[in-house]
Amino acid sequence: MKLEDEIKQQSFRSEYQKLAVNLIFTGNWMSFNSHEMLKSFKLTTQQYNILRILRGQYPNPATVNLLIERMMDKMSNASRIVDRLEIKKLVERKLKPEDRRCVDVMITDKGLKLLDKIEEREKLFETKLYTLNLEEAMELNELLDKLRG
Repeated sequence: MKLEDEIKQQSFRSEYQKLAVNLIFTGNWMSFNSHEMLKSFKLTTQQYNILRILRGQYPNPATVNLLIERMMDKMSNASRIVDRLEIKKLVERKLKPEDRRCVDVMITDKGLKLLDKIEEREKLFETKLYTLNLEEAMELNELLDKLRG
């Protein structure tokens, strides 16, 4: 659906203003759909992001600083998110013997199994993006990368 119809605004100051509004609107649309997909797993998008980062590191642990560096939402409090994941037994922390201020975070088997379940649901979520063909998806990825510089 066209942006103008979605937000009931027929004109914009410029194509660049429309682009900015469209990116924000589309980002919120993606966030809402991600949130809805993860709700049944009792995870937030930030928790899911950390689990995916840890799976990418697996079988090696990650430091909280590495998680912060790689998170998509730079405003998130990674330590607090790890605390919540630890309560759910999806991750575990281990103090580094050589530096007790530094903590390694490792995804658990339970966390890995949960990600496998989520991936099945994620495939259904991805079908929302199939309104673009593969070439269009590749082009949009390139344009978004270019936009961020």
